[in-house]
Amino acid sequence: MLRSILRSAATAAKSHPTTGDIRIPAAISASSKLSSSRTFAMSTHPKKPNFRPDIKHENAAVGAKAAETLNKDLRARALKEDEKDKSLDIGPDGRPLFTSATSISELTKKDTCTYMKFRREELERVLPEGLPMGMLKEFGDSMRDALLIRQSFLDLRDNFRMVVDPTSQSNTKGLKARKQVVLDGPVSSGKSIALAMLVHWARDEGWLVLYVPKGREWTHGGFFYKNPKTGLWDTPVQAANVLQDFLKYNKDHLQKIPCKIFEPIPLGEGAGVGWMKGADVVQIPEDYTLLDLVQVGLNSTHAAVGVVVRLREELSLVKDMPVLIAVDQYNSWFTFSEYEEPVTVRSCRPIHARELATVNAFRSMIHDNMMVGAFSHSTAVGKLRKDLPVVPADARVNFPRYSVDEAASVCHYYLRQRLIQREAFTEQSWKKIYYLSNGNGAEMRWLVPFMR
Repeated sequence: MLRSILRSAATAAKSHPTTGDIRIPAAISASSKLSSSRTFAMSTHPKKPNFRPDIKHENAAVGAKAAETLNKDLRARALKEDEKDKSLDIGPDGRPLFTSATSISELTKKDTCTYMKFRREELERVLPEGLPMGMLKEFGDSMRDALLIRQSFLDLRDNFRMVVDPTSQSNTKGLKARKQVVLDGPVSSGKSIALAMLVHWARDEGWLVLYVPKGREWTHGGFFYKNPKTGLWDTPVQAANVLQDFLKYNKDHLQKIPCKIFEPIPLGEGAGVGWMKGADVVQIPEDYTLLDLVQVGLNSTHAAVGVVVRLREELSLVKDMPVLIAVDQYNSWFTFSEYEEPVTVRSCRPIHARELATVNAFRSMIHDNMMVGAFSHSTAVGKLRKDLPVVPADARVNFPRYSVDEAASVCHYYLRQRLIQREAFTEQSWKKIYYLSNGNGAEMRWLVPFMR
C-alpha cells in the first residue's frame, strides 16, 4: 500500500516539474480570488453606502429615552408600594405632609405648608376650561395630583370670602376686602395655580365664575374685522370660544338667571362669511335666560362678539349669587395684539388689545364686581407700568415665591415622591437648592433630582 502511494507521487512529480515554485501559483491563485471578489463586490455595489454620521447620537437618544421610561415605570411601582407605608408621609419637624381637609373651603392656617390631594377627574370637571401648565407639570413630575397649601393663597381666598360675607371669621385682622385684585410677582411663583384653586373654591361655594385660563388667546389668532358701528375690532372666533368655555361648567346656573337687558344686539361680520344679509340686529325676548343668550352667540357667528359684550353687562346685574371674573395672563390685555391694520401699501399699524371689542368689555376693573387677574411672565409681554389704566391703584398684590418653610415642605414632598435620593437628602442640601433657585418652584423641581 505504501509503495503504491510513493509510486503515484513520483509519477505526479514527473508530469509537473515544479520544485521551488510550488507556492507561487497558490499565491497567484489567492490574489486572483481576492481580486475577483473585489471586482464582484464593486460591480454589485457601484456606489458607496450612505452612512449617517449622527446615527450614534440617535441611538444614544433612543437608549436614553428607553432608560428614562424604564426608570419612570420602576418609580411608579415603588410609589405604589410606598402608599402602604404611612410613616413616609412625614414633613419637616415630624409634621404631617398631607392635610386632612377634604375641600378647599375647610383649609385654615394650620394647613399651610402641607399638601392637599386632588383627583384629576374632579379637577377637570370643576375646571373644564383647562388646567394651568404649571399645575400639570407639577402633577407629572411628582407623579401625584397634589398641591402645596400656601398662606398667600389662603389670604386671596379669604379676601373674596369677606367680600361676600363681611362677618366671616376669616376677617380676624380687620382688613378691608378688595373686590378687584391683580396677582403680580416673579415668574414661577404660583400665580396661575392660585387663580385656578380660587376658581375651584368659588365654584364649590356655588358661585357663577367666568374663568379665562389663557387671556392671551383673546388677542391672537382667528379672524378680525373693524366694526364701523363701534369703531372696535371684532374677533368672532375668540368670542365663540369664550361662550363655549363659559357654558361648560355654568350651564345649570345660566338657565336659572333671567336676562335683564332686552335691547337688540347688533350683528357684526361673521368668521370668514362676511356680513349677514337682510338683518343687522338680533332681538332678545323678555323670557330669555343667560343660557338662551349664550346660545344665540353660539348659533350665529355674526352675533358672537355682540353676545360676549352683552354678557359682561348682564353679569354685572346678577344678584342671585356671587359672580367672579377670573382672568389668567391678564397682562396680555395691556399690550399690543397679534393683529395689524394696513395704513399704507408698505406699512401696518399694530392693534392694541384695548381696541378689541371682547377685551374692551372685560378688561376694566373700575366697577363694583368681583374680578381677579393674574399676570403671566411666560407670555413675553414685558414689564408693565405700575399704574395701569382701568385698574384700581391698590389692586396689585405681590404673590411671592416659596418661603424657607414652604421650600422645606416642598423638598420633603419630593423626597416622598422619590424625586430625591433618600441617602442624599439633608437640610443643608435642600437649602442650597432653595437659595440657588431663589425660591423658584419650577427650578427647584428641576434641581432636586441632582441632589447628591
